[in-house]
Amino acid sequence: METPTVRWRRLLPRTPARWAAAVAVLAVLVGGGTWTAVADDGPPAVQREDRILRPGGVPIDTSYFTAGGSGKRPAVLIGHGFGGSKNDVRAQAEKLAADGYAVLTWSARGFGKSGGEISLNDPDHEVKDVSGLIDWLAQRPEVELDAKGDPRVGLTGASYGGAVSLLAAGHDRRVDAIAPVITYWNLADALFPDGVFKKLWAGIFITTGGGCEKFEKQLCEMYERVAVSGKPDAAATKLLTERSPSAVADRITVPSLLLQGQSDSLFPLGQADAMQKAISANGAPVSVDWISGGHDGGDNETSRVEGRVGSWFDRYLKEETGTDTGPAFRVTRTGGIDSTDGAALKRGASSDTYPGLRSGGREIPLGEGTKTFRNPAGSAPPAISAVPGIGGGLSQLSSLGVGLSLDFPGQFGRFESAPLDTSVRVTGTPTVRVNVKATEGRDAVLFGKVYDVSPDGRQQVLPSQLVAPYRITPDQQGKPVELALPAVDHEFDAGHRMRLVFSATDLGYASPAEPATYTVTADGPLTVPTAPAVRTAAATLPWWTWGLPAAALVIAAALLITARRRTATPAPDPELADVPLQITGLSKKYAKSVDRYAVRELSFRVEKGQVLGLLGPNGAGKTTTLRMLMGLITPDEGEIRVFGQAIRPGAPVLSRVGAFVEGAGFLPHLSGRANLDLYWQATGRPAEDAHIEEALEIAGLGDALARAVRTYSQGMRQRLAIAQAMLGMPDLLILDEPTNGLDPPQIREMRDVMIRYAAGGRTVIVSSHLLSEVEQSCTHLVVMDRGRLVQAGPVAEITGSGDMILVTTAEEVSEPLAEKVATLPGIGSAVRTDDGRGLLVRLDGATTSRLVADLVRLDVPVTGVGPHRRLEDAFLTLISGGAA
Repeated sequence: METPTVRWRRLLPRTPARWAAAVAVLAVLVGGGTWTAVADDGPPAVQREDRILRPGGVPIDTSYFTAGGSGKRPAVLIGHGFGGSKNDVRAQAEKLAADGYAVLTWSARGFGKSGGEISLNDPDHEVKDVSGLIDWLAQRPEVELDAKGDPRVGLTGASYGGAVSLLAAGHDRRVDAIAPVITYWNLADALFPDGVFKKLWAGIFITTGGGCEKFEKQLCEMYERVAVSGKPDAAATKLLTERSPSAVADRITVPSLLLQGQSDSLFPLGQADAMQKAISANGAPVSVDWISGGHDGGDNETSRVEGRVGSWFDRYLKEETGTDTGPAFRVTRTGGIDSTDGAALKRGASSDTYPGLRSGGREIPLGEGTKTFRNPAGSAPPAISAVPGIGGGLSQLSSLGVGLSLDFPGQFGRFESAPLDTSVRVTGTPTVRVNVKATEGRDAVLFGKVYDVSPDGRQQVLPSQLVAPYRITPDQQGKPVELALPAVDHEFDAGHRMRLVFSATDLGYASPAEPATYTVTADGPLTVPTAPAVRTAAATLPWWTWGLPAAALVIAAALLITARRRTATPAPDPELADVPLQITGLSKKYAKSVDRYAVRELSFRVEKGQVLGLLGPNGAGKTTTLRMLMGLITPDEGEIRVFGQAIRPGAPVLSRVGAFVEGAGFLPHLSGRANLDLYWQATGRPAEDAHIEEALEIAGLGDALARAVRTYSQGMRQRLAIAQAMLGMPDLLILDEPTNGLDPPQIREMRDVMIRYAAGGRTVIVSSHLLSEVEQSCTHLVVMDRGRLVQAGPVAEITGSGDMILVTTAEEVSEPLAEKVATLPGIGSAVRTDDGRGLLVRLDGATTSRLVADLVRLDVPVTGVGPHRRLEDAFLTLISGGAA
């Protein structure tokens, strides 16, 4: 069970008694948490070693994580997603290391700082690299061995990293357990389902990898060949199949936890179904978990997933037989309250056995008749279902009862059921038998989907925005064929209809360019799987409904006890009356420690209009600093002044501070507007002081305010939380990880919210791990490490120092000239800028003046020379003491 997190948005006192009462009411509104007077930033007990290994002759960038202790421990390898690097899985690695594992992460070939070409998990390249990493682990003295050269090791990772986990288990018998997440079983089936080219996802694959030139030559040639023809050939299918886990299906015999996404048009649920069937047939323990999100976005349930992966490894690597690894099958369902973790809108359903995709079939009669429709010339305009890049928003809205798919008249045929007499929960793959014909002996390329249609017929919802493509060849036409629709978990309410649609086009796929006419006849009912053995957990009341009254009394008592101490608050400093924040000599020890500090001798100042980024690795003391700033815990030494007023629990100046700390806490049955109104009423302040309209305009929630919060997406709930923090338009706004759980478009919108808020002369402090976002949204930075201040100042000043030099030129620099500069003494590397009119040069011993002299000697038309460094580079250098 996950522990509910705390959200302290505002401390708004007037008198100690009113403040105590307000906090008691506020506790009910925020939906949980505890108030603690001790620092909770864990000690930086996990050590990391970065090194370049060459397991297959190619440099592979790795990080190795261990925690204290001298005993032997199992090892875990964590792979990253396609287009990412080892940095993406650092947080998970640190958690597993702290839990007693030796953890190795790496950047796959062609990604991050690793060398080589992308070979799409080729057994002779990426998979062999993993075996080399296992060799390296076997030499580590702290790693537990099953035999000489054979470490106790598990693998996990998402997408690309999940596939290599499966492949490694099939190729290397030393692997002991795996937990792949949202990945593929057969890449050819994923990108060429039923012989139809998934063109948008394939194009994103290539682009995310850095372009065709970054891939192994035969892969690039294969992609370009299929992209031009619009149809996969036998050679392309063979190439991708050989590099897929399905190629070693009979050799994967280890305990496998398979986590697959419901919002995933790239690697749909059928991929995990094929994994389960093959691996369980080998006699290995297998559990399947359908998570809420996927490659199309949504909630990937990171905390729950990582917790279940940890339990899986505890059972099968540490051999802790008492560990609960969860049910054989689990699916996350929307609606109500999740009994496993108290989160609104989600709860788990499970079964002691895996039901497969066709369990408990129920026949739904469809209207009879033959439907005739056309594939337009050029296959345009196409129907719209899932759209990679923005599909997450669509699939989330789909799960909330909002239909956004689009079919064009004349390009589809539909069959519809009568209104359902009872609700029907579909869990798996619906099927139907149809008779299809195409004109002039051509292939018929169709896209099947099942809509949930409201009683009035005006609204139709496509569950998870998923469609299934079919290529029906001339020899299959004119006779019944069984077609499988997309696997989903969706409840059709009583009175709703099921609408089966076959479309000639879909935006995500390649359809024939030649015009053709299709006829489709339904040859039987729609059979939907109901998985009767899968039971939804009871929606028990969350702990806070019975625990908060007692908690409120404890909080109120604590406030009254400390009231006397609050009356001794230091006098205001008039010279700081216009300074939003000044921290001087701030220190806080860990609980029950006399010499270990969460924060030590911290000092910095924030001015009006600044957006300040508070940065630091895990354990740096950021959370402790923010809690002291909000008056939730008391410093051991030093002071915090907000607009010249010293901060103490209940200090009146805290009414000028708004704060958002991670964790949802709204009443789901109320609208967004009602939640804000109720919150403001609890503060006891006049309604006209709320400035609700102004806060809402900045947050940009629009018409969503009138809807119940239970229908909100994660991004909308984050916006509502920010709006709540902005009520009263506080002069100082504190945001702790405001972009957690948001997709890239939502992150960009949140960045705009912060910038707009500060533009009015107010001040924003944001703590975030997304360095690229901090670099774009913040004007100033405070970097902490191990509780101390490392550096503070404007973003440009912090990123402007380092060994990366930008050289601009009057004309384009040729590639041979760039290579010549790279070979100069004292130069680590030299690459052309994107526009070709400059060089990015990394100094490795040479000085800037020496570089300029050498460039002049080589007749390079230099127009400017200056430092160039990303915030990520600067941050890593600062926290590693210059070693990074």
